[in-house]
Amino acid sequence: MIAETLAGIALVKSAVDGIKSAIGTANDIGEIAGHIDKLFEGEKQVQQQRAKKSGAGVADQFGIHSVAQEMIDARLAQEKITEMRNLVDMRFGPGTWKGIVDERARRIQEAKEAAAVARRAAIQRHNEMMENVKVGIAVAVVAAIAVGFLVFAMVASAKASGIIT
Repeated sequence: MIAETLAGIALVKSAVDGIKSAIGTANDIGEIAGHIDKLFEGEKQVQQQRAKKSGAGVADQFGIHSVAQEMIDARLAQEKITEMRNLVDMRFGPGTWKGIVDERARRIQEAKEAAAVARRAAIQRHNEMMENVKVGIAVAVVAAIAVGFLVFAMVASAKASGIIT
């Protein structure tokens, strides 16, 4: 658990170092976009680890070291994001960071909506397939019954006419 949190905060720190080293010479935001992605991913990992408690023992969940580490890492991540917001806004103009965050949120929302649409379509396809299978089974049962009646009628007719004894 601690190792995973450390990985998240390490990713945040490495992203900050990358942004700081490239910001002075960057001609556009695209040159530091990879580092910004890493910053957001590291912060996401820190938050996920902070929220994730299943599978950990009681001592791991509620121990002072664990709680303190999670709180400190979350605050460090937020502090680094604030620092990068100020750095990016100073380099590329006020509101640049807000634009990045807003665009990221919009894209995440679009991806969630697209995934929901895909899930609904898959469920619909599955339901249609199951309905087709049910209809196919019903047709097969009716056909088997019809063939059975036909065979029965032929045998009865053959017995009545004396062909079969």
